[in-house]
Amino acid sequence: MLKYYQQRFRYLLVDEYQDTNVSQYLWLRLLAQEHKNICCVGDDDQSIYSWRGAEVENILRFEHDFPGANIVRLERNYRSTPHILGAASGLIAHNEGRHGKTLWTDLVEGEKVRVVGVWDGEEEARITGDEIEALHSKQQTLNDIAVLVRAGFQTREFEERLITLGVPYRVIGGPRFYERQEIRDAVAYLRILAQSEDDLAFERIVNLPKRGLGPATMQTVHRLARAERIAMTTAAARLIETDEIKPKARGALAGVLDDFTRWRKDLLSEPHPTLAARIFEESGYLDMWRARKEPDAPGRIDNVRELVVALEDFESLGEFLEHVSLVMENDDSSVTDKVNLMTLHGAKGLEFDTVFLAGWEEGLFPHSRTLDDSGAEGLEEERRLAYVGLTRARRQAIVSFAANRRIHGKWQSAMPSRFIDELPSEHTDVRSPSGLYGSDTSRHGNSWRGGGLGDRSGLFSSASKNHPPRPEGRWGDGPDTSDFDQSIQDDALAIGARVFHQKFGYGRITARDGGKLEISFEKAGQKKVMASFVEAV
Repeated sequence: MLKYYQQRFRYLLVDEYQDTNVSQYLWLRLLAQEHKNICCVGDDDQSIYSWRGAEVENILRFEHDFPGANIVRLERNYRSTPHILGAASGLIAHNEGRHGKTLWTDLVEGEKVRVVGVWDGEEEARITGDEIEALHSKQQTLNDIAVLVRAGFQTREFEERLITLGVPYRVIGGPRFYERQEIRDAVAYLRILAQSEDDLAFERIVNLPKRGLGPATMQTVHRLARAERIAMTTAAARLIETDEIKPKARGALAGVLDDFTRWRKDLLSEPHPTLAARIFEESGYLDMWRARKEPDAPGRIDNVRELVVALEDFESLGEFLEHVSLVMENDDSSVTDKVNLMTLHGAKGLEFDTVFLAGWEEGLFPHSRTLDDSGAEGLEEERRLAYVGLTRARRQAIVSFAANRRIHGKWQSAMPSRFIDELPSEHTDVRSPSGLYGSDTSRHGNSWRGGGLGDRSGLFSSASKNHPPRPEGRWGDGPDTSDFDQSIQDDALAIGARVFHQKFGYGRITARDGGKLEISFEKAGQKKVMASFVEAV
């Protein structure tokens, strides 16, 4: 078989060689053994997909694997200005595992890479949004502007700011923040908390995570809700007192309803962001994602935690849910000129006139999870990711970091990323208050790492907020059903009447309590059922 394919593919051309995985690498070596006609194009400094199986070592050992190969360095850059190239080259030079190269361009010098320090993430989003507005007012198209972040959850604050300014945007490589699956799930939990009669929200989360509620159970809940013109939560509360659904399903439904009853009472005294964080834990929703093995599972958890951060900006849960509704209605698909928001991984291969590189702080970028999992190799890949981000810019690159940031709902002081320290000073323009970036704008001696940021998180401690009283209401409470209650007084459903039930067959009514009946069925025995599910015969 090997001989067959070696004869069939006598010349091998490989693009993006730095992104090959082990199996691809071994297959290429086998195919090239016979004729040794192989040409690989790649950039080891742009190997950023180890989490997908790519191995940068494949390109680094190319000369060893194919002795006598001719190495051609493509060092001329046609995209970025000299300052952007100089900053990126100076940064990536700190990596040990790489092929050396000297990038150059004959473009005009352009602006230096700007480094901007801000007080917190909200200010970072505000300044970025204002700068985008200023650029747009000078006739720069929004399509040529990008905001690049390390993690997907970081897009939220920028989305909120752009919406406030009325600046259209798109999220590349995924949905907008409030359209993401996990955010829709989490918001559905909050909608049920605020309004128990939200059927769409109830259907979305009642079996999320899995609680053993199958299609048959939910069909029964649907049928009663339609027949009685009541909310699904009200129908579910009634059904758990009957034999219409199996005992296991009754227990699961009762557990969900009891949880929400308890959480609604807690909302009277507990700040809504704190309660929301607890709901996502106690419901098992976050544990569901923790148990998943997909590479994006940790990011989904981060997104849910970022949602809790967003809740802190609103006085009440109702205000937040109203805001979410407005945000979801904001997308105008007819507009084609939009700012581009994306992660650094999603930006590879793209280019823009102006690039904002946000969140360059230790722990966020380089990401602490990568450093913990992969050590020195992980750090080098994070540095390559920074290099990729910088080289997306054609004319302007603006790096920003925040002295304080809410991570997982808590204010944390942060230090500027080590990557900022590695940017050559001759190619950067630092614009930061002295308290954020050291004693002054000079970076000699790593002045900002000596505690210039300080611990100011106490200033951002969330003060307790007064929440308006909410009606306690029980889950069984629904719209007035007096018409229905009156109808079952008919002699047709009187005690002793013979009836038919689709599931349990024929039987006679032995007791009645409002809309609930006790029936002695000929084959199924004594059962509690809903009156609307039987017919007099």
